[in-house]
Amino acid sequence: MTSPGTVPVSLAEIARIAGVGRAAVSNWRRRHDTFPARIGGTDAKPQFALTEVEQWLRDNNKLNAAGSLELLWPRFETLAGRDEAGLAIAYAGHRMRGQRSRTPSRPLSSEARALVAETVELGRREGATHTFEFLLRRWLDAHVRQISATPARLAILMARIALRTRTASGQKTSTVFDPACGSGHLLSAAAEQASGGVELYGCEIDGALAELAEARLAFAGDGRDVRTRITAVDSLRDDPYPDLRADIALCNPPFNERDWGYEELATDPRWVHGLPPRTEPELAWVQHLLARLRSGGTAVVVLPPAVASRRAGRRIRGSLLRHGVLRAVVALPPGCAQPHSVSLQLWVLRAGGERTGGSGGDDALLVDASAHTGPGGRGPDWEAIESLALTSLDGLDDRASELPHGAVRVPLLDLLDDDVDVTPGRYVAARPEVRGKESADRWSELGDALASLRELSRSFASLDTARSPAGGPQSSTTVGDLAKAGALSLRPGAQPSESAEVFRDPREQSIPLLTVPDLLLGGVPSAWLAGGEHQTIAEEGDVVVAGVVRAFDAWVHEGPPVALGTQLFALRLDPDKLDAHFLAGCLRAPANGRHAGTHASTSSRVDVRRLAVLQLPLEEQTPYSETFRRITSFQRLLARSGSLGTSLARDLNDRLASGGLTTAG
Repeated sequence: MTSPGTVPVSLAEIARIAGVGRAAVSNWRRRHDTFPARIGGTDAKPQFALTEVEQWLRDNNKLNAAGSLELLWPRFETLAGRDEAGLAIAYAGHRMRGQRSRTPSRPLSSEARALVAETVELGRREGATHTFEFLLRRWLDAHVRQISATPARLAILMARIALRTRTASGQKTSTVFDPACGSGHLLSAAAEQASGGVELYGCEIDGALAELAEARLAFAGDGRDVRTRITAVDSLRDDPYPDLRADIALCNPPFNERDWGYEELATDPRWVHGLPPRTEPELAWVQHLLARLRSGGTAVVVLPPAVASRRAGRRIRGSLLRHGVLRAVVALPPGCAQPHSVSLQLWVLRAGGERTGGSGGDDALLVDASAHTGPGGRGPDWEAIESLALTSLDGLDDRASELPHGAVRVPLLDLLDDDVDVTPGRYVAARPEVRGKESADRWSELGDALASLRELSRSFASLDTARSPAGGPQSSTTVGDLAKAGALSLRPGAQPSESAEVFRDPREQSIPLLTVPDLLLGGVPSAWLAGGEHQTIAEEGDVVVAGVVRAFDAWVHEGPPVALGTQLFALRLDPDKLDAHFLAGCLRAPANGRHAGTHASTSSRVDVRRLAVLQLPLEEQTPYSETFRRITSFQRLLARSGSLGTSLARDLNDRLASGGLTTAG
């Protein structure tokens, strides 16, 4: 381990320690000769000695009140790998909870033990729970590429669903089970939402995560009867709780794992509803949960949408429905959990619901919350999702209750066909009055878009673009030559560094990261970085170029700053020499991209420095700029009109096919 004096910290980490933005730290560095000298990194991403930074901040009264914790975290990052840092945080948590007799699951280095002692002492001053949660959150954020954690809002929703849909057991203490518990997000949510005593059982194949989960759940017992047992084990292959009968099971299992134990578990008694196909590991987790529930207990599990419809799993889905076990499916909007581009589902299952004398009805409840996103379609609208899901599930056992819009009871006869598809979107239709108003609004929007397109098409048709300008073809230059002349600067995007903090949801002072895959999936960033952690940031007014053939484009960036991934380029212009919209319009010409492409395949790169630009004085760029803007508007209107037209045509087909045509009398 590096000694505290040489622990390296970046400008972004200094900003967090001081509770300011990175720009403020850069300003201190320029203005104060006493600011610590760089000990590593590069000019663009310098690193400084932690102790020198701390001393300078104290001497200049710039240390944030939360700085003690921020000063502690970089030292955990210097420990010997991910696991030792996680185990040290877990051990510190146990020590702060007064469990002095507890020993780590494996020996810690002397450096880690010293850091644990400092953490325990800091916890006495700053608060043990706050200190542990801070370190756990930082550890998870630092390893977000390897570890998938269930977001807090989803964990709370799952716990509330399970608590409201289980049948009473008559016991004062609730038993909760999670066979793939990670760092304990779901078990922690269940402990917070449950009333009375709670027994928490968890399994986790990753030893460091299992230790962190047990330490975390120890803090859930403040003033309450909460007992915890976490085992580091592969729960499917080596189930440590064969006799457990839980009231609630919650799980966000690993997806698409082919090596889940298909061969060695072929005759396992848990497969009551059929041996899960090798390609359906999620249905193995579903049956594992059911095997550990008491009769009347409820399981809520996160699953990818393909599990609801894949042909390989139709027999198991059919058995779950026939035996009254699969009671409800809730479709979530993209962004609720990893993978964020997918509309995940919650399956609600109840054990012991056989139809002969059981509690299972003759239908299943399907809830489609997939459209409940925030403003602009970005991120889940958790208030709306929770309201729809809980209101719908309150009527799970009461077929006479009225369901809200977005939920429907589907008879088993309609589900038990050749596909046994339980995807909610197939069965949840829009209410007629809602559909009618939405349809009228969309027809009006389409009419406005077509009118604008008609006006633009007339103006474009009148443009005289056929003749060459007087004196022959207009001369051009390249991006590379413009950069040499100082008319613009060209900065390539890059992958975040290994030390960069990458988030799947926006955080305070974070910045969105735009990548080529994001562009191909609609242009919405799918990750965020800690502020200042990236070398290439596109500011408002910069021209951004996508330098691969399959996504080739150029546009003027508008709005807040955004970090750029690989094969994206930021061009910052001298406004006295170039107009941004003129430059973007020249660059995105398809022929320009073909000319600058390195070879013919769609995955090939575009040499941005070779892209051609008309050579015009600034005053002559203005009419081109205005026309390029109108072309951009034309393209957007075309795309929106096509989307609206396709949607409206499908809606008309649905309504006509169901007998919705009316004629004048």
